Amino acid sequence: MKKNIAIIMGGYSSEVGISLKSGSVVYNHLNKDIYNPYCVHILKNKWVLVDENNTEFPINKHDFSANVNGNLVTFDCVFNAIHGAPGENGVILAYFDLIGLKHTSAPFYQMALTFNKRDTLSVVKEYNIPTAISIYLNKGDEINLDTIIKKVGLPCFIKPNNAGSSFGISKAHTKEDILPAIEKAYKEDSEILIESFLDGTEVSVGVIQYKGETKVLPITEIVSENDFFDYEAKYLGKSQEITPARLTEKQEQKVREIAKRVYEILNMRGFSRSEYILVNDEPHFLEMNTVPGLTEASILPQQANADGISLTDLFSNAIEMALNN
Repeated sequence: MKKNIAIIMGGYSSEVGISLKSGSVVYNHLNKDIYNPYCVHILKNKWVLVDENNTEFPINKHDFSANVNGNLVTFDCVFNAIHGAPGENGVILAYFDLIGLKHTSAPFYQMALTFNKRDTLSVVKEYNIPTAISIYLNKGDEINLDTIIKKVGLPCFIKPNNAGSSFGISKAHTKEDILPAIEKAYKEDSEILIESFLDGTEVSVGVIQYKGETKVLPITEIVSENDFFDYEAKYLGKSQEITPARLTEKQEQKVREIAKRVYEILNMRGFSRSEYILVNDEPHFLEMNTVPGLTEASILPQQANADGISLTDLFSNAIEMALNN
């Protein structure tokens, strides 16, 4: 009997449009001989099942069911394609745990932890994983520019603590750049992170659970046409994403070892894509994305393809791993 799969997409953050694209790709590539996939839009003003005619049917939040033309639709599993809140930060996953509905992501606490950049850095630093030098600020904290520059140097990065897709991130080259960058970051989040600039090769590494094992996918090298890997570079073609990355055997081995170790340190399950910068052949951890982009052009699907894993296999595996967990 075919399993009913709710593909949740949308969300409450600036990433809603990207999430809707990811969710649609999952819907289009799921094997319809095995699954009955349904698109479910989770938006601030409504939770609705959306059929192929774009007709909307409200989701009953009591049990996450929907009445579709007189038929009650319930789900065997949820495929999480929400970038940002409430999917990537774990909030909706806690709800699914409460009602006993399985999902493709890590447990809600792991999702909440990894969505919080500074808390993630605090954990991995305890395991001697190299990172950038950083300063944390909450909205309303006193800002001392000289103290910031003394600690992290120039240039430096200012980024929201809880946000994705490079929204709100700036690279400050001068002292005068810092305050406007802080204000920009505060538009996305009340907590921000200021990090030292790491001069080296940037790579992105997908680590997933695949057929019961933790699998490190082929590494992608990021070469941005812009000053850094910002929104334009990620989504508007202003970068080269080279898979496999142009690394030496020693560099590749180090990145793969650290990426797998970080995944396991953080007790992850399901999808992840982490960013590293190699400085003197040493990978420095930047952050982890637990609901990475899932379109054909996105980095993790590129990596899976390079490893011989089709999108259909990638998505089916995530569901089967969730059902058997």
